[in-house]
Amino acid sequence: LLPAVPRCWDCSPRRWGSGVSAAGRVRAAFLRFFQERHGHRRLPSSPVRPRGDPRLLFVNAGMNQFKPIFLGTVHPRSELAQYKRVVNSQKCVRAGGKHNDLEDVGRDTYHHTFFEMLGNWSFGDYFKEEACSMAWELLTEVYEIPKDRLYVTYFGGDSSLGLNADEECRDIWLCLGMPASHVLPFPLKDNFWEMGDTGPCGPCTEIHYDHVGGGRNAAALVNQGSPDVVEIWNLVFMQYSREVEGNLLPLPQHHVDTGMGLERLVTVLQNKRSNYDTDLFTPILDAIHKGCGGPRYEGLVGEADIGAVNMAYRVVADHVRTLCVCITDGIYPGLSGAELVLRRILRRAVRFCSEVLRAPPGLLASLVPTVVDVLLSEVLWLTLLLFLEEIADIINENEAAFLSSLQRGRRIIERTVQQMEPSTDFPAEVAWSLYGNLGFPLDLIDLMLEEKGIRLDSAAFNELALEDAKRKAHGLQAGQLEGADVHLDVHSLAQLQSNNVPVTDDSPKYAYTLGQHGQYEFSPCQATILMLYRDQSLQEEVGAGQHCGIILDRTNFYAEQGGQASDRGYLMRLGQQDMLFPVESVHLCGGYVIHEVTAVETLHAGDQVQLFVDEAQRLACMTNHTATHLLSFALRQVLGDKTEQRGSHVTAERLRFDFNTKGPVTMEQLQQVEQVVQEVIKRNEVVHMAEVPLTLARRVQGLRTVDEEYPDPVRIVSLGVPVESVLIHDSEAAMHTSVELCCGTHLLQTGAMEDLAIISERQLAKGISRVIAVTGGQAKQAREVGQCLAMEVDSVSIRMKQGSTSIPEVQNLSKEVGQLTKVVASTAMPQWQRKELQTILKALQRTANTAIKKLEMQQAAEKAQSLLAKHCNQPVIIDTVPVDSPSILMKVVNQLCDKSPGTSVLLLSPQASGEVFCACQVSKNCLPMFSAADWATAVCMQMEGKAGGSCVVAKGSGNAKGMQGALTTALEFAQSKL
Repeated sequence: LLPAVPRCWDCSPRRWGSGVSAAGRVRAAFLRFFQERHGHRRLPSSPVRPRGDPRLLFVNAGMNQFKPIFLGTVHPRSELAQYKRVVNSQKCVRAGGKHNDLEDVGRDTYHHTFFEMLGNWSFGDYFKEEACSMAWELLTEVYEIPKDRLYVTYFGGDSSLGLNADEECRDIWLCLGMPASHVLPFPLKDNFWEMGDTGPCGPCTEIHYDHVGGGRNAAALVNQGSPDVVEIWNLVFMQYSREVEGNLLPLPQHHVDTGMGLERLVTVLQNKRSNYDTDLFTPILDAIHKGCGGPRYEGLVGEADIGAVNMAYRVVADHVRTLCVCITDGIYPGLSGAELVLRRILRRAVRFCSEVLRAPPGLLASLVPTVVDVLLSEVLWLTLLLFLEEIADIINENEAAFLSSLQRGRRIIERTVQQMEPSTDFPAEVAWSLYGNLGFPLDLIDLMLEEKGIRLDSAAFNELALEDAKRKAHGLQAGQLEGADVHLDVHSLAQLQSNNVPVTDDSPKYAYTLGQHGQYEFSPCQATILMLYRDQSLQEEVGAGQHCGIILDRTNFYAEQGGQASDRGYLMRLGQQDMLFPVESVHLCGGYVIHEVTAVETLHAGDQVQLFVDEAQRLACMTNHTATHLLSFALRQVLGDKTEQRGSHVTAERLRFDFNTKGPVTMEQLQQVEQVVQEVIKRNEVVHMAEVPLTLARRVQGLRTVDEEYPDPVRIVSLGVPVESVLIHDSEAAMHTSVELCCGTHLLQTGAMEDLAIISERQLAKGISRVIAVTGGQAKQAREVGQCLAMEVDSVSIRMKQGSTSIPEVQNLSKEVGQLTKVVASTAMPQWQRKELQTILKALQRTANTAIKKLEMQQAAEKAQSLLAKHCNQPVIIDTVPVDSPSILMKVVNQLCDKSPGTSVLLLSPQASGEVFCACQVSKNCLPMFSAADWATAVCMQMEGKAGGSCVVAKGSGNAKGMQGALTTALEFAQSKL
């Protein structure tokens, strides 16, 4: 067969001496087409970390950055508001959250965690005809794709929503020359796009490509999951808005949002059947082959892929692209959110490098220059060059940490499999330990077991996950068993002391340093089990599966104290590297450090163990504990020296600080507190720590203490000033910085904190306030979200000031204010900004309510005057009147009765929805024989509805089908009572 498209787009050696790959020319041609031929503004890709959108882990579509335009929240004075038609190539990551392709990557030849989305947009400018025409022109004239290989779909309508088929779109394609057999209708699930449960939406048209061609009709394969006929471009026509009630309303402006995956387009243009055979991937695959020295990539899938070697190639090639882009955009492998997903991606890639490709350590990082070269383009990816070394270093550090865990995990799985009975599922408890303590993504565990022909007991695993979630929801630490007390009782403590069992030496918990590149290095620790504790008794031995406390002679684990959460991690017996004992929590009792574990094998007193602290969790606690000291100092600086700590709690996720205050903390004071903290962070002050005699420590002027017992000697933590300086007689050095007695673990320099944001402040009781703060990336994200919400509030405020005379418009604004009020109250953002926005929103809500009431009174007065002229001097007025709400209808009734006191009035108002509003008022002269409640009930029952009220006024509703009969009933009822 002849090539489907011209050779100019193929992946032959780079042409023209420009250094631009064929795939790069495909991207450039797309951007140039819309920019030069059709006047689009070319925009750079936004970072893959969403800006101000806590609902997204990653940017997963080209339209993410334009959401404010679609939602109408864009600031009218912002640059974004000026966009009419734009084009770009957007970096996208789909891993985690609603759009998650992670587990599919490698199994086939087209799924990716990272991809580029080519897109063009119209914001209230062109619509269907122009969008389809441009797409057709680009595909058939610029890219020269044969027309007979293209098929288009359009929305076939939905009777349940009252939506007709998009015949306009169908006719456009037919006019462009598409044969009728290639223009196909499809239902809502295929050809109606929605941003979410509510918001902008509309029909779409998809363009599909037939890889086979040859003159055949492949219409029957469209949207059937066939690898031969694939979607390449989706054109969305945003013309509706889905309301909270589920109904669709037309948008005031129509928008176009199109998306075409670069990887899939390049596959078509380079006459390939797999994305991995294009020059977006082949250089990376070649580099993998060179690095691992194994068999070459052959593109095999399924059973044909012996040993999953080809799957490993695809996984590594895809994942290293994702790692490069995410790290460049400031997302690093971590413990939560997008960072946790990226850590799983990295570990999945490392596992395939190590276990399937048998590659030496460092292969993944060695691919970074090749990835940068493949992705590099003049505008989109230049920043990759600046981060090349940093990307490689981060990958290498994380790989080294995981390889160690990977080897232990593999031995654990192999040993467990050997001990299993035939035809049984893999134990969920072991999988949960791998998942929670070694950081194994669940899909890796499944893959390892799949290779051995074994299944995980998923039901039991899910049950463990559910229990863990419930424990966390109740404020308990992960893994802690309710009702299982491992705190030493008084009798056991006395027994330990009488047996001369030495207290635990926990000084190794402070054994950490800053490495050459600024990373924290934690020293290893080896210990001996002195005693085991279970069921409130000391024991020499504990069996497998039993929950117990372990007392060691020494430990590097931090026990919960001083408001800081305990460390987590695991321990292993010496010489038994394939058995992990997860440490769920750590407690201090009478000098003995109790490590809470569930024994996976029998433990004995005298066993030698190695201890491994969860370093990421520890570092997060250190950051937040140092931040707590800084926050305390800043509060004294802003609120006065009499401000005293009343409690605190430090976890890896956040810090909580309680303090005395004379009155409510103002927005300005919260901002000042944050600024004081940020100044110390910027100075990167050294955190000095030393143990000194308690009597000497208490002489320090400006020393901060809390109401608790301190050990002797006691540990002093001083920010920026050496402990020796604050101990000098009559020294006032501690008056100008944070100097506290503290047993907690801390940063060695304040710069690692990066930022601090107070996200909550409230009064617990009179004179006592509580603040909650976050640091680092969480603080940065809170600020981004705050800025985004501030823009939305500003947009509503401007629209409110314009003073609409339409009741529905003002009601929609009021509804928007209410929704924003809820979001502002519940979203993590700087508290000073939350208070500021809440003040504005409260005023906006009052303005909206006043405007609605005023407009309703005006409308009611006009309607009443018209009805009064129509029914002059009548004892009863029964009529229909068009109004927008029941409240307006009642106001019309009230005004009629006020202007004609002897008249009884009943009005009906039919609505477009088929509902009929009813309101009535009876003249006091007609009481008690004539009841408004009875009148409204009789009328609404005629319309299969209901009503209620008093003898004077009443209201109700019913169905429009019975309205004529209801009017007759209203008159007959009134005549019978008068």
